Formats: sequence, C-alpha cells, structure tokens
Amino acid sequence: MSTVMSGLVNMASLADFEPLAAVIPATKVEITVSCRNLLDRDTFSKSDPICVLYTQTVANREWREFGRTEVIDNTLNPDFVHKFILDYFFEERQNLRFDLYDLDSKSDNLSKHVSVFLYDFLGQMYCTLGEVVGSLGSRMERSLIGIPGKNCGTIIVKAEELGNCRESVLMQFCGNKLDKKDFFGKSDPFLVFYRSNEDGTFTICHKTEVVKNTLDPVWQAFKIPVRALCNGDYDRAIKIEVYDWDRDGGHDYIGEFSTSYRELSKGHSQFTVWEVLNPKKKKKKKKYLNSGTVTLLSCFIDVEVTFLDYIKGGTQINFTVAIDFTASNGNPSQPTSLHYMSPYHLNAYALALRAVGEIIQDYDSDKLFPALGFGAKLPPDGRVSHEFPLNGNPDNPYCSGIEGVLEAYYQSLKSVRLYGPTYFSPVINHVARYASLVKDGSEYFILLIISDGVISDMAQTKESIVNASSLPMSIIIVGVGPAEFDEMIELDGDEVRISSRGRFAERDIVQFVPFRDYIDRRGNHILSMARLAKDVLAEIPDQFLQYMRCRGIKPQHSSHSTSSKPPSTLVHPVHPLQTQI
Repeated sequence: MSTVMSGLVNMASLADFEPLAAVIPATKVEITVSCRNLLDRDTFSKSDPICVLYTQTVANREWREFGRTEVIDNTLNPDFVHKFILDYFFEERQNLRFDLYDLDSKSDNLSKHVSVFLYDFLGQMYCTLGEVVGSLGSRMERSLIGIPGKNCGTIIVKAEELGNCRESVLMQFCGNKLDKKDFFGKSDPFLVFYRSNEDGTFTICHKTEVVKNTLDPVWQAFKIPVRALCNGDYDRAIKIEVYDWDRDGGHDYIGEFSTSYRELSKGHSQFTVWEVLNPKKKKKKKKYLNSGTVTLLSCFIDVEVTFLDYIKGGTQINFTVAIDFTASNGNPSQPTSLHYMSPYHLNAYALALRAVGEIIQDYDSDKLFPALGFGAKLPPDGRVSHEFPLNGNPDNPYCSGIEGVLEAYYQSLKSVRLYGPTYFSPVINHVARYASLVKDGSEYFILLIISDGVISDMAQTKESIVNASSLPMSIIIVGVGPAEFDEMIELDGDEVRISSRGRFAERDIVQFVPFRDYIDRRGNHILSMARLAKDVLAEIPDQFLQYMRCRGIKPQHSSHSTSSKPPSTLVHPVHPLQTQI
C-alpha cells in the first residue's frame, strides 16, 4: 500500500513506520469438496464418507492435517457442507492432499482407521492450490487413487475467493485540538495504522502524510485493502497512533485510540469521533481528559476485481523460457560451468527454471511451453542464433510441461556450441509478438530469462521492454553466477521507470533477482527454489491487474466458458519461429 506524503516531508524521515509489503496477508479462498462413485465399504449400507485435508510446507515437507469435513451417512456421492478456508499465494507452491475415509467408528483418531480398519480408507488425491484455482471456473475434477486395482471414484474440488478479500475502503480523517508538541509552533501531526495479529502483536499497515503546524489537521483521503487493515476480520482491533513529526526522526507520541473495521464502515452514514489518549499523561494527571480527538469524515467501500476473478473466468497464463548459451557460462562438460549437468543435483539454470515454471504451469491449460535459447552456434552450419527452439524443432517448439523444457535444455547443451554475445531483445520481441495478438484479456504472457552475464544490446533491450510494457506481458530475469548485474537491476525499474528514446515504459513489467541470493547454506534446493519463486512471482498479479485495468478489460464470467480453448488455435498462435528459422 503506497502512502500519500506531503511534498513538505521527507519520506525517509518516517522510515521507522515504513510497512513491509510482505506483511499484507494473501487473499483467502474457500474450498468446497464433493465426491462421486466412492467405493462402498459397508456390508448392509453405503459408506459414511469424511474428507480430510492435509497441507505440506516447503520447509519440512511434512504433511499436516489442516481440517476435516463432516461425516455424511450412507452415500457414495457426498457433497460436503464444511468448507476449508486457505490463504492463497500466487507466488508459492501450495501442496494439498485430500484423503477420503469411510468412518464407521466414532473415534477422531484417523490413524486407527488406517492401521486397524484398513477397509475404511476410500482413496486420496494430490494437487496444488494453484491447480484448483487455475482450472476452468476454478473447478477441478480428479480420480481418487490409493487402493491398487480399484476404481476409487472421483473428487470435485471448487475454489471461491472470499468476498471480504475483494473490498477496499477509502477513508478520510481529521484531528481536533491535538496536543501542542513543538516549542516554536504547534504540531506536525500524522496517523499510523496497525493491524492486530492473532498472537496479540500489531503490524503497521498504513501511515498518512504529515500536515504541518496545526492542531486541527485534515489528512488526505487514502485507500487500503480490507485484508491489509484487518485480514478480513471485521471485528479485529485496529490501533491508530497519532504522532508529531520531527525532522530528526524522533517523532513525538501524542496518543492513540482503537477501533474496528465494522465501526469504521459505519462512517459512510455518520461521523465517528474518537478520543486520542496518552496512557502516560492519563496516569500522571488526574484531570486529564484526552490529547484531542480524531474524526472519520468519510468512508467509502469499494469491491474490486481481483487476479482470481480473471483466472476463474478463463484467462490463461502462457509461459516462455529463454536460456543463455553464451560462452561466458563455461564449458558444459566441466564442473566449473554454470551449465554443468551433475548426476547429483540440478544446476542453477535448471533450479531457476523449475522454481518458476512449476508454479506458473498450474495456470496454463495445455502445459505446452515454448523454450528458447540465445547466444549459441547451431548445427549444422554453425551460425549464431539469439532465438532458437531448445527442442530443435522450429515447426513445433513447444515442450510438454516443465520436465519437457528441462529435457530440451539438456539436449541443447549436447548439440549447440556456446558462443555469444548476450542479446535479450530478440527473445523479448519474440514473446511480444505473441502478446500483441491478444487484446481481449484471454491470455497473459510471462517470459523467464535466465542469464549469467552483461547484456550486450542494452539500448535495444530497453526499447523492447518499453514497447512490451503496453502488452499483456511480464518479464522475469534471473541472473546466475558471480557476475555484477548492474544493468539487469536497471531494467527492473523499481527505482526509476525504464525509458528508451524519450519514451517511458507504460508500467513496470520486469522483475530481476540474482540467483546467488537464494542459495540455501545447508544445500536445501527445495527451499532455495521456493524462496526464489516467491520473490520473482510476487509482483506478477499486480502487473497483471494493472494491464487489465488500464485497458478496461473485465473478467469473463466462468458460466460463459463451458469449454477450454483449442490449444492449437487460441492458446498458442502460429509461432513466429516458423518464419524465422
């Protein structure tokens, strides 16, 4: 949540109150489970099924029970009423396991049913939360497995984003008769908002701008997601502290008060006034009343369209990978090479590809990914190419799943000769040609570039990014190896918006990270990949929404999408490489 600051105030002076983006909770989704044609395990009646949901954390890989549904008596086709509510992160791989049991005993100990009454187990299904929300209409149907030689029936899992995660609130506050803190003037007041956590602690979620030299400030209106303000819990405490700004950063505490989102939301129909209290002054002075008041002048609630609305409506996320085959990577047959294929572990290129690709592939229905290489001499004539298909087939450059991309990558290492220089613009333009054909919001394109060195076509790359910034497209760059990546950091555009020939990028579409920052010291590659994916993918939903909103594209209603798009025609247009090679 960005903060509106007065031009009179240096942002750095409020560093003590700067919120971290990572503390804003994820959206929440509600999971509904149904089953069809379950095994009949009872002799004189039908099964009495219950569904148990297990989740798996990246850190320890242990399956832990998240919750269980109610038991439904005497049915093979249960529609469970109990819902599972999960935090959803686009940038994380969230593994789920659904186990079905026929519960004849009243015991809550499921291990008893597995170890003693083996016939009570009805089957199970593994998936990721991304696969569920990425399915057409956020509805996924899978076969149950787990009993050899038996057809265990099917499970239907549906995801629905919770309504209160869509809400944002636009509020404006003013103060009245606040304490005077400045010796030669009045006060320079600002507000700091804190969300309460379940463990009793508080997390900063917003601060206002500073209003100079007044005891009766009127702060600018600001907008904040409800999930950031109270995590969707309307009755959770919200603490608001009032400070007098000081240039040296030692801001003077004026006082505080508490409220809730439910109380704030009443502000759309009435003024609400709170006393600002300073506990120390109240304790010292018997006649102390307050340190002024704060009034909510206005409160407007807005329900926003979310990333999941588009995914549920059928928008496909198309993923392309581009891998650096320049000579600076070293001889692939040598252990010192960044492309070395060790029999014991994946190299940095493969780790980065798998980390990002395994999450994105959940949102692409056909799982066919174009995979490109650049900077190599190709057989048979040894010509240099900066845009070649890893599988060697320009007529069909698609690889099946992330495993197919990895296989094509390994095969390319055996057939091409590493050369150079390092050009990014050809592969960026390649994906941009795809993206320029889709203007209805039905597809969004993500290009992952993995490279080890200094960019040789910086001016052309900037121009390509500026051009691509108006398209449904995002670019992820992962730098591998020990090189300095100053140019790639410049492309990221977080500090200064990238420009070319006097034109600025319409929006920020590039995210860069150096792979070395994610290497786990204990050699835990799974943890390394999870951290990398979390950082490089965290900005994608916002970049996606920014494009859709700028173009006025609304999500399709899933009820209108009864069949998936033909992969050969709409999901993947005619591949530009067919006319290039």
